[in-house]
Amino acid sequence: MERKKKGKAAYMISAVAETYDIHPQTLRLYEREGLLKPSRSEGNTRLYTPEDLERLELILNLTRDLGVNLAGVEVILNMRQRLEEMQHEMQQFIEYVEREFTNRSPELNQKLHNALVKVTPPHVTLARPRKERKEENL
Repeated sequence: MERKKKGKAAYMISAVAETYDIHPQTLRLYEREGLLKPSRSEGNTRLYTPEDLERLELILNLTRDLGVNLAGVEVILNMRQRLEEMQHEMQQFIEYVEREFTNRSPELNQKLHNALVKVTPPHVTLARPRKERKEENL
């Protein structure tokens, strides 16, 4: 069980529930479903970090504003985590390639380095329904 780290701000369940206008049972449900993982104090009190609150805001945005159910929220959060992992792996690969270029001849290194494109995080947008195509009469 994760314990509170010294010096890091954390909020109790009652404060979080009041701030976000949700019932504490909803927060407990999110924890049971694996959507939130608050740390615990020595007395086993749930403690929400700023990172937990960011995740909660995303969950609330998906459920309240976009109408996504909890199963959908879980899928989206898992996809976001995997995307971040893939971005990290890609950045590590790029750094490896750059190191390899550095070990090559300076002329080749400069040419290849100039051609190398840095990977930037993609912008995730929600899919929009396709406009119906008008069929042409022949």
